[in-house]
Amino acid sequence: MSDYLTLLAIALLPAGGNFAGGLLAESLRVPPWVIGAALHAAAGVAIAVVSVELMPRVLESLPTWLLVVSFTCGAAFSVLLARGIKWARSGVGVGGAGAWMVYLAVSADLLSDGLMIGAGSAVSSGLGVLLGISQVIANLPGGFATIANFREKQVPRRSRLLTTASFALPAVLGASAGYWLLRGASDRFEHAALAFIVGVLLLATVEDMVPQADEPGAARWISTISFAAGFAFFALFSAYVG
Repeated sequence: MSDYLTLLAIALLPAGGNFAGGLLAESLRVPPWVIGAALHAAAGVAIAVVSVELMPRVLESLPTWLLVVSFTCGAAFSVLLARGIKWARSGVGVGGAGAWMVYLAVSADLLSDGLMIGAGSAVSSGLGVLLGISQVIANLPGGFATIANFREKQVPRRSRLLTTASFALPAVLGASAGYWLLRGASDRFEHAALAFIVGVLLLATVEDMVPQADEPGAARWISTISFAAGFAFFALFSAYVG
């Protein structure tokens, strides 16, 4: 049970990133290109998570055919998740509902973060901690965007803060599901789950995060430095701290 409680504490880290981003949105307003730069940094962190931590473990343990199957299933799950969010958005009208769809998208992302942390912790407690820390940085822009949207729609401040705090729920649910499903599983099954997570994370980064990061129109040199800084931060953290 102590291992599970530790996992829940780690799972709160991604939600903490969203919460910090939300508090930042409450206290100041920044130009759009700053959000774009932050999203590019988050994309760099995500690519570093895949290339530095996840793929080396997967390649050591899985035959190629199982790697491909697991990755493809993760990619398919990413597509289904994106389509589900798009369907939900199409079913609502204008006004404040649009801001709630941003909240739904961020919550779905936190659910997948929790699954990733739960799967990583089942393989190695250290990997779970690294994944949790990486998502703190990656989730700052999402929390900022959510609360900025609520401010624009004139949602009361108390409701905005309660909404930000509620980000902990999907992260904890995802981590619990990942942990209990993989608890006691074979090494091959655990690493197949990591390959699944790679599919989800890569597709979400390439198809969703990077295009969103490009929308504000940050200068190329800013986006490049931000992406490289995000990658370098996680790589150095993994090597010398994790």
